Amino acid sequence: MLKVKELPLDDRPREKLILKGAANLSDAELIAILLRTGTKGKSVIEIAQELIKKDGLARLASGSVASFTKNNGIGKDKAATLAAAFELARRVKFKEKWYSYKKITSPEELAEIFIPLLKDEIKEKFIVVCLNTSNQIIKYEIISVGNLNASIVHPREVFKVAIENNSANIFLIHNHPSGNPEPSNEDIKITKKLVEAGKIFEISVFDHIIIAGDGYTSFVERKII
Repeated sequence: MLKVKELPLDDRPREKLILKGAANLSDAELIAILLRTGTKGKSVIEIAQELIKKDGLARLASGSVASFTKNNGIGKDKAATLAAAFELARRVKFKEKWYSYKKITSPEELAEIFIPLLKDEIKEKFIVVCLNTSNQIIKYEIISVGNLNASIVHPREVFKVAIENNSANIFLIHNHPSGNPEPSNEDIKITKKLVEAGKIFEISVFDHIIIAGDGYTSFVERKII
């Protein structure tokens, strides 16, 4: 294959995007723009094609700097660009899906929204999801991040977020980076404490959901609360 700079001007990925729009580029051409340059032995488009052939777009989208740099021709700078681009795309997709829900009617719906955001996290995060009286999501806030036991939160932290956002009800969500969906004794203890605190504040805790990989555990479905 010719080097990109040897291609006709309107066949070069960057120029093609400018002239014809991103929709007219192949997956490899789009990735080639992010990678910018090839190597002595391979054009940038060839490197992009190899990436797609090896991992597929779905796996690439959840890749990390470390995973990208395992590929020949991709150093830390190129890997960081790829990781940033895919993360932005993932966040946009998440936010579009999140806002598209007018009403949350089940734990499964909420898990479906947050799984893409949390399934690949390497740190445990605890999130408070605020709903109005129509069960529409009005805001979510991460109140704890840690390697272990980030789910150990104080009712004051949780209900401060709820009150500031005029929430009628809240969902609690945290992830298990280990992929184990089972709630710990501490998870259960704290959740029950938050449910009782909610009665005092007159803000219902609808459920506590653990995200573990592509799956989830609902405390309500498990009849823990």
